[in-house]
Amino acid sequence: MIPEKTEQAQPTPAQCLGGTSQRTVLVNQFTNGILDPNQPMLGPVKDGGTIIANTAPGCWGPMITPALRGGHEVTRPVAVEGAEVGDAIALIIQDITVTSLATASGNEKFMDGRFVGDPYVAGKCPQCGTLYPESHVEGIGETAIRCNNCGADVTPFNFTNGYTIFFDPNHTVGVTLPKDAAETIARDAKTFASLPDNSAQNPILTFAPHDLVGLVARLRPFMGQIGTTPSMPMPDSHNAGDFGSFLLGAPHEYALTPEQLSKHKTDGHLDIDAVRAGAILICPVKVAGGGVYLGDMHALQGDGEIAGHTCDVSGTITVQVHVLKGLNIDGPLLFPVVDDLPFLAKPLSQAEKTKALAIARQWGIEELEESAPISVIGSGPDLNSATDNGLKRAADLLGMSVPEVKNRATITGAIEIGRAPGVVQVTFRAPLSRLEELGLLPFVRDQYGIG
Repeated sequence: MIPEKTEQAQPTPAQCLGGTSQRTVLVNQFTNGILDPNQPMLGPVKDGGTIIANTAPGCWGPMITPALRGGHEVTRPVAVEGAEVGDAIALIIQDITVTSLATASGNEKFMDGRFVGDPYVAGKCPQCGTLYPESHVEGIGETAIRCNNCGADVTPFNFTNGYTIFFDPNHTVGVTLPKDAAETIARDAKTFASLPDNSAQNPILTFAPHDLVGLVARLRPFMGQIGTTPSMPMPDSHNAGDFGSFLLGAPHEYALTPEQLSKHKTDGHLDIDAVRAGAILICPVKVAGGGVYLGDMHALQGDGEIAGHTCDVSGTITVQVHVLKGLNIDGPLLFPVVDDLPFLAKPLSQAEKTKALAIARQWGIEELEESAPISVIGSGPDLNSATDNGLKRAADLLGMSVPEVKNRATITGAIEIGRAPGVVQVTFRAPLSRLEELGLLPFVRDQYGIG
């Protein structure tokens, strides 16, 4: 019988493997798919210091590795010196570099009898019944993942429509390959995936999918998983309001109540393509040290990730960390690079300000509101719920009513889909005075030259 999961005590800064704080922390270790605040963190890294990580592919590789319990394979969390519950941690994304030569992906189907309630979390061997079975690769194709205990085909997922995509040396474009090429790559899948040395996943290139051939895609890498550790053990891919809803009343040991999910998640599983090099992501701190983790690098993705998965790759990421004392946010905030802002949310040019001021003075208004873009992340079981969540978070952050946020997002921004079924960006221009009161002005100044 699977034991009931209970809330755990939050870790103290002493529960770090490194002990003395470091200016730079190098990360090449991974979790087993569970973000657990009771496990020792790496670091701590100094406030203002840097985390450099070699990340493993998310989604498909971990999904066909049932010993990994979260659907992804993210890095061991790193504690940040001085980060306390109720603070926030700003992650300035300095660099994201793809190292995989190729990857495979596509739309999924669940394999009945090979999981308990949730194929991302609780894989089970259909023959010997082992839960979270260790597995190995025999040959290539969709039946190549075998249970170490009995030898049965044990993958919880197969493709409905899939592809193998190979990248040019500079990682600017990729081309989807035919059967013979996909199978050649499959026979040396770990090399083509550039799997990090400590990765435990079975490489998805082993499956050699080839339903799309000769299709060209542009690369623009970003992080699908980036954030802070939830305050209760949680499967990594379910650390958000949409996939997290699969945990509600689940028949496995990581089941949560709605109250627990709302309280403890940190929405680190974003899949927002604007979370790329040059962006600034501000994350809630719900455990001492914060526990910054990284993973699920995507080589490319259209808004919504509508196929359920995209081109997951190995790569390196460099982030600088800064602690914001007492910001007390429930979920992430994002300052995207200017090119990723909706048209209406972009900072006003001097010419636009001059025209607007002339109108204002015509009607007796002496000063215009000074504003800057901000993107507030919302998540929920569906896109409507995620939008409501993002609107409420934005209103709480800025001391506004939800109707005011709705108006601002309509005339100075947009609601953008990060991931279906339920991650959105509520993006709009917010009053500079309120951003300054919150301690966010330095990031606005650096990102947009405002203030």
